[in-house]
Amino acid sequence: MDERQLRGHTAIVGVAESDLGEVGPGVTALDLAEQAAGRALDDAGLSIADVDGLFTHSAFFPMPSVVLGERLGVRPRHSDSTATGGSSFLAHVRHAAAAIETGMCEVALIVYGSNQRSASGGLVSSGQNAIPSYEVPFGPRLPVSAYALAAARHMHEFGTSREQLAEVAVAARRWAQLNPVAFEQGDLTIDDVLGARTVSSPLTVRDCCLVTDGGGAVVITTSERARDLPRPPVFYLGGAEAHSHMSISQMPDLTRTAAAESGARAFDLAGLSPADVDVVQLYDAFTINVLLFLEDLGFCAKGEGGDFVSNGGIAPGGHLPVNTNGGGLSYCHPGMYGIFTLIEATRQIRGQAGDRQVPDSHVALAHGNGGMLSSQVTVLLGDASVL
Repeated sequence: MDERQLRGHTAIVGVAESDLGEVGPGVTALDLAEQAAGRALDDAGLSIADVDGLFTHSAFFPMPSVVLGERLGVRPRHSDSTATGGSSFLAHVRHAAAAIETGMCEVALIVYGSNQRSASGGLVSSGQNAIPSYEVPFGPRLPVSAYALAAARHMHEFGTSREQLAEVAVAARRWAQLNPVAFEQGDLTIDDVLGARTVSSPLTVRDCCLVTDGGGAVVITTSERARDLPRPPVFYLGGAEAHSHMSISQMPDLTRTAAAESGARAFDLAGLSPADVDVVQLYDAFTINVLLFLEDLGFCAKGEGGDFVSNGGIAPGGHLPVNTNGGGLSYCHPGMYGIFTLIEATRQIRGQAGDRQVPDSHVALAHGNGGMLSSQVTVLLGDASVL
């Protein structure tokens, strides 16, 4: 089968978040996953009895699809626990599109939940340091030190300034101020970012994502069935995956990510180019991510990401709307953020994003990142006008 056959054959028909932010004690990651799944199925006009494909990943419970299937009461014909960190859920979309196309399932439910803020107050990693590493004796503060290395190299190689990195955090906050469920909504300036506590030079705490609780879910089915459901279908146009390393010391080039591969393949499969994209949702675990991904996905040339985001370039009213929900920097970041790029992309294409709605959004790009710039997955979505 030519992967191009997947274009337009499946559609997202339901999306939802669980309660977000800080849910407090007594609420588990599995509770939030279940809550998000129920809300997404309600959004789709479907029930748990319709689900025959289950896709999930978790840092909180083992055998995630089996555990979640038991909780939800799903006995899927097809299940997938692909684990590539925060990019997993975008990979699940591509896998679901293929599974539906080949008849392995008809209604796919993709789910994530995390209570990391209430349970631990810090990052709960899905990776275990179970393999020998010669990085550990040097005491890096991972993952932030890995991203700090990339930021420092980008500044050295291309002259990117700290102010330009701070522009990313300020733009995210301005979008978050339009999103009633965003965790951080107070004013934020470039000086605030630069003057915040340094976590791993050159990054301050305002260059780093939030630590929140939260869950998300996405429902996908055939385009034919989607047309009979209550929400406007958001069609899968193309997607691609790539990974280049696990340890940051093995990254071939600190300023060039595998997004250059996933993005190029996804655009080719979708028959689109960056110029066709109306709204962009990137995994912004740290401010440097956004510069790297804008460059590697083709929205600007390598080394020009700093100039691209300057003067509010990706903020409300800028030349490219990026992370319109406020992103992982200001909206929510419950350990793995990737599924929220899909939820926001879907809402923008549906025209249901409220005060932050980008006019005439027909094509959206959602991009997930996993590990330490290790795994990259790009998904392109669109409405019926682009089929």
